[in-house]
Amino acid sequence: MGCTEADVDLNGFEGTVTINEPVLRYFANPILTCHDVNRVWGNNSRLYTYTVHNAGMAEVTDTNGRKQTIMLFRSHIADGRSVIGKAVSDNGLDAWIVDPKPFLLPAAENDIYAEGVDISSVIEAEAGGVEDLRINPVGSDIYVLTYSAYHEQIPHRVKVMMAVTKDFATIVRYGPVSEQDMRNVVIFSEPDRNKRWRALLRLNDKEREVCGSAHVGGSFGEICAGFASGPTGPWEIGNVIMRSGHGPGAFQAKIGPGAPPIKTRYGWLNIFHGVRSTMAGNSYTLGVAFHDLEDPTDPRKIRISSKALLMPSASDCQVKNTDYVHVPNVVFSCGAIAGKNDTVAVYYGGNDTVMNVGLANIQILNEMCNVFRLNPLTGKHLYNL
Repeated sequence: MGCTEADVDLNGFEGTVTINEPVLRYFANPILTCHDVNRVWGNNSRLYTYTVHNAGMAEVTDTNGRKQTIMLFRSHIADGRSVIGKAVSDNGLDAWIVDPKPFLLPAAENDIYAEGVDISSVIEAEAGGVEDLRINPVGSDIYVLTYSAYHEQIPHRVKVMMAVTKDFATIVRYGPVSEQDMRNVVIFSEPDRNKRWRALLRLNDKEREVCGSAHVGGSFGEICAGFASGPTGPWEIGNVIMRSGHGPGAFQAKIGPGAPPIKTRYGWLNIFHGVRSTMAGNSYTLGVAFHDLEDPTDPRKIRISSKALLMPSASDCQVKNTDYVHVPNVVFSCGAIAGKNDTVAVYYGGNDTVMNVGLANIQILNEMCNVFRLNPLTGKHLYNL
């Protein structure tokens, strides 16, 4: 066995992780809550929020050469819809400054759209709320934002929309990744040698119900490849490259992309989410995989750990007794940032209610994918106890 223990450090928050406990939770979690946001948005009752979770993350350099961490978080407002807010921190841990207005609301006529976008269809698709935004770096100071948009009238109708920003102030909407319903789209930050861009996609099932739930089985257990000539598409849906559903396991019921892939010496680091069905409901966990640097969409070259990276605990949703808790037993990540000395900061929502951060080490994650191997296309264990 290789590396089984390593140090992690993010701006003074430091400690040790192991192959058994691969994430060191920040001692001051949660790092952002609805109370922090309501202190800023509170003058507008229509924007009073009950959750802060599932945030896209990016590290940027401001005009003074100072590094800052950008958080684009999801919040439920009083009418049940989700909106996207923005917060900024100098150290990625605390002292988050929340923008006075939401960063992204459901689309409207006066928003900025790319040429050729069907504006009315985007407005219709987003009227039920926008959520779970990912920040995908695709060049020098250019970011493609991918986020889920819900229809206001049709249950479970969800499309992944794209927008582009350079400064996290001006946003240009590009419409849907695909006309097919899907969720959880992340883009690799570099094209291949033929200038073709790659992505990971999770499609939605059509008219499928398992055990009384419309959210389990079929496409919910598969991650597909996506291909495009440019990072804003049009995107082509490729083959299934990761699949869950084999026997008991942390990802037995669902699987889907989480944080945008991070390039490392071991391959593209993919922090994804999975669901395990239990007698107490569906528990959301985080998983880890490495994809080949040259051909990340070849399932034969994907290494997946059957051992979860992070499982939900009571410490992941520290709230007041009177606070609303949206979905128990959930950890969900839409963003991770690579730091110094192999440290990776994993930002994740707890119980779809608050934002947390934990630190992992790339060497440990690589060893997990070697020791606890899964078959990418079946989810079957490739090791003996």
